[in-house]
Amino acid sequence: MKKSILFIAIAGFILASCTEEKDPFLITGDSVGKITKEMRMKHVDSIFAEDSIVKLSRVKNALDTQGEVEIYSKEGEKLLLISPEDENDPESYIDNIQVFDSRYKTEKGLTKASTFKDVKDNYTVEKVENAINSVIVFLKDSEVYLTIDKKQLPENLRYNPDAKIEASQIPNEATIKYFMIGWDIEEPDYEISTDQE
Repeated sequence: MKKSILFIAIAGFILASCTEEKDPFLITGDSVGKITKEMRMKHVDSIFAEDSIVKLSRVKNALDTQGEVEIYSKEGEKLLLISPEDENDPESYIDNIQVFDSRYKTEKGLTKASTFKDVKDNYTVEKVENAINSVIVFLKDSEVYLTIDKKQLPENLRYNPDAKIEASQIPNEATIKYFMIGWDIEEPDYEISTDQE
């Protein structure tokens, strides 16, 4: 009897481990939730079949997944903005994703709701680029890059587009304006299956 209970417990544990689904909001080096680096824009319809897809393409008679698209949950929450390499080609690979929903998180727990302290505690800042109204923060060994509004910087850095800004000059409490993932696409030698189980 004890052996039967032990066998059932082990079998249940193995079965649960095998059927465990991938976190639909996890950001890794080659995926953002259900989107993987190898997917093309034409796959977006099947990936987000249960969500709302809003096409932003200005191309006349564009397909739903030609050009940039916004993804909204069934509840109406804006999740993602997905951009292709080529606006005119539904065969184009996805190369940039903007994250709006704070449930999306990196393996180190970074989300759109994080502060710059969270960034510094978990990542090495590779470089900071000075833009007109913001700074762009690139993280070492990560596809994630962040934009922080210059209004959150010390006043002497806000109005000089030529100023060299260091990570140490960005306040810990600074919030993320844009949370982005950018992929350098290398075309794979195989076709991606988008069958949903």
